[in-house]
Amino acid sequence: MTEIGTRLRSSHSWRFGALAVQLAVFGVFAAGPAMAQGFKPTRPIEFVVHTGPGGGNDVLARAISVVVDKEKLLAGRMQVVNKTGGGGLSAMAYLVEKKGETHTIALFANTWFTVPIMRAEAKVTMDNLTPIARLVVEPAVVVVKADAPYRSLRDFIEAAKSSPGQMKQSGGSIGSRDWVMRQLLMKNTGASWAFISFPGGGERIAALLGGHVNMMIIEPQEAGEHIRGGNMRVLAQISDKRLPPFPDVPTLKEAGFDVPAYAVIRGVVGPPDMPAEAVAYWADFFARVTQTPSWKKYLEDNLFEDGFQRGPELATFMQQFPEQVRGILRDAGVKVAR
Repeated sequence: MTEIGTRLRSSHSWRFGALAVQLAVFGVFAAGPAMAQGFKPTRPIEFVVHTGPGGGNDVLARAISVVVDKEKLLAGRMQVVNKTGGGGLSAMAYLVEKKGETHTIALFANTWFTVPIMRAEAKVTMDNLTPIARLVVEPAVVVVKADAPYRSLRDFIEAAKSSPGQMKQSGGSIGSRDWVMRQLLMKNTGASWAFISFPGGGERIAALLGGHVNMMIIEPQEAGEHIRGGNMRVLAQISDKRLPPFPDVPTLKEAGFDVPAYAVIRGVVGPPDMPAEAVAYWADFFARVTQTPSWKKYLEDNLFEDGFQRGPELATFMQQFPEQVRGILRDAGVKVAR
């Protein structure tokens, strides 16, 4: 379990949302699998993601769709729908428009918590959506182009210090893990570099490999083929322990940087007021997904930690995680709006 995961399990300091919302969450899951018998999909499923093609949620959603097809877990089709913009706000707003809908679900990530916390003008928060399941916890790696002069993260930091604001990092939206890690590293080291935001993972990678940016923080599954192909060099790992494919690459703490290994959490939510029997169905559905050989192989191949949660355990996570995010944002010097 990552440092974030361990601290989340032990934290009981924060409570959010109306009592009615919390009771609804617990009530739905307490009903158990029997309630799932009252709902079955009758048309194609919209699986909403906030990233463009090649982004972390897009890659994972399409992998889930492949697993579902291979294991024959769904009679109909699961269609990935990209709703980019606002670091998740566009996708969240789209989900709110689907209030009560049973055939639209979405894959959330940390930005669905962080962006509303940072932006007072955000109209939708995770409180407005229906929790279904948590799926994975993801590490990340810091990479540069293979022919870059930096042999370690310290080399990059020193280069950034010598040319303040001139080095560039490609990344996702403001509030994403790569943006938060930049903030933490800059505050920890006194270095400064630019953050260039792209809507899709493919564009972020192309910017690095094309020499338009100097560094990026990326999930191993997104960068895998480029690392194996010798196009990228891994400088450090954003993980509490070294990942098997990179036994010689230090973690951030091993490299001398006293910053948290900020894990990305991904899971599934539904629209507001999703009927209880539909919530139970989808929770059961993703529980079945996580037990398949195809899913277990996907986790192993992509270095994901199985983070599956549902029911009261998920409800506790949904209460505690926003406070953990607030603490990390404050550590990074980011103003918190709510």
